[in-house]
Amino acid sequence: MVQRWLERDTRIPISPQMASWSPDTPCSCDCFASVPPASALPAVIFAKNSDRPRDEVQEVVFVPAATHAPGSRLQCTYIEVEQVSKTHAVILSRPSWLWGAEMGANEHGVCIGNEAVWTKEPVGEGEALLGMDLLRLALERGSSAREALHVITVLLERYGQGGSCREDPTPFCYHNTFLLADRTEAWVLETAGRLWAAQRIQEGFRNISNQLSIGTDISAEHPELRPHAQAQGWWDGQGTFDFAQVFSLSQQPVRMEAAKARFRAGRELLQQQQGGITAEVMMGILRDKESGICMDSGGFRTTASMVSVLPRDPSQPCVHFLTATPDPSRSVFKPFIFGVGAAQAPQVLSPTFGAQDPVRTLPRFQTRVDRRHPLYRGHQVALGLMESEQARGQQLRQKQRDLEQEGLEVVRGLLNRECAPPAQELGGLFQAFVEKESQAYA
Repeated sequence: MVQRWLERDTRIPISPQMASWSPDTPCSCDCFASVPPASALPAVIFAKNSDRPRDEVQEVVFVPAATHAPGSRLQCTYIEVEQVSKTHAVILSRPSWLWGAEMGANEHGVCIGNEAVWTKEPVGEGEALLGMDLLRLALERGSSAREALHVITVLLERYGQGGSCREDPTPFCYHNTFLLADRTEAWVLETAGRLWAAQRIQEGFRNISNQLSIGTDISAEHPELRPHAQAQGWWDGQGTFDFAQVFSLSQQPVRMEAAKARFRAGRELLQQQQGGITAEVMMGILRDKESGICMDSGGFRTTASMVSVLPRDPSQPCVHFLTATPDPSRSVFKPFIFGVGAAQAPQVLSPTFGAQDPVRTLPRFQTRVDRRHPLYRGHQVALGLMESEQARGQQLRQKQRDLEQEGLEVVRGLLNRECAPPAQELGGLFQAFVEKESQAYA
C-alpha cells in the first residue's frame, strides 16, 4: 500500500490597520497539510505555493547542521538575534534577497510554510523579524512542529515582527500565519502583532490562505490575547471567544475576500481526496489554476512550490519535493532527502552581492540587481518556448513530466523498501534531478 503515497490521482498606501496594502496588490499563498487518516497511508503530507512579486527569484538553499560559540549573534534579514548552541540542517525555498524562507524543512522532518495576514492589530514598518525569518529560525531550532511553534512565539514576543517583505523602496508589510507539520501532527499558528493563537491538527486535513482561520478551537494562545481583545472593545469577555472573528478586520479588502474563496476551494479539493491524499494529489492542488491556488495575477504569481511526505515510521526518510522555479503547472517537483551526501545544488543558488546588495545599503532597495540562478534562467527560456512555439513547447513540457515521474518512481521504490540506495546517493538526489532538468533546458 505504501506506493499510494505517490500515486497519480489526479504602489501601496499605509493605514493604521494595514501598512503597505491596496486592493490592487495580489497577496496570496496557500498551505496544506494532510494527517492520517486523510492521507493515503501513515504519513503527514505538507504542501505550499509561495505567491510573491512575479519577478522575484526564489532559490533553494541547503544549510548543514552546525554548532555555535556561546554568545554568538545571528544576522537575519534586518536585525540580529542571539544564536543558539546547535542548529539543525535545513532545506529552504526562499526569496533570494532575504535571510529567511517562505517554506522549508529540517533534518527532523519538520516542515513550515508562512502566509501574509492583516488584522485589527496595526502593522508597523519598523524593522524587526520577518515572518520568513521566524520560519527559518524555527526550522533551525525545533525538532518537532510543537517545538518549532514555541521557537516562533518566544522570538515573536522578544523581537516582534516587522519590516518590508518585498524588494522595493515602497514598504510592503504584514503579519503572519504559519502551518507547521512533522511526522505525527500539524499545527496552525496565527499572529496579530506579538499576540497569537494556535490550533493542533492530529487527524484529517487543514489549509490556510491569507486570512485568520482559527475560530473557537484554540489549542494554545498568548496569555494576553483575550485581555487585549477585551481592552480594545473587540470582545465583551463573556461570550464565546472566536479568534478569527474577534481579530479580523471588520471590512475585509477585496483581496482578502479573494483569499476566502481560495481557502474554500483548497478545503474542497482536500475534501474530495480525503483518505487518498498523496504527494501527487498535493502537487495537483498546487497546480490548480481555476481556484487561483496556482496564481498568476497582476504583479504576483506562484514563484515556487513544495510538497513533503513525512512517514510516521521513523526508519523511513522524509522526502521533500521542491521546484525552485515559478508556476508549478509548468515546473518540475524534484525530490530532496537529508543524507550524508546532501549539499548545495549550485544551479539553484542565486548570485550574492555582499555589502553592495540593495538590501544592505541604506536607504534600502534603491537599485535592482539580477538574482536569477542558472535553473531559473533555463526555465525562463523554456516558458517562453512553451508560449511561442507549440511543438517545441509541448516537447519541453513532456520532458518536465517525464523527469518528475522519474523522481516519483525513485521515491516510490525507496518508500516501498524495494531499493536501498547508499546514503551518499540519497543525499545527492536533488542535485541529480536539478542537473537533469538543467540539461533538458540547455
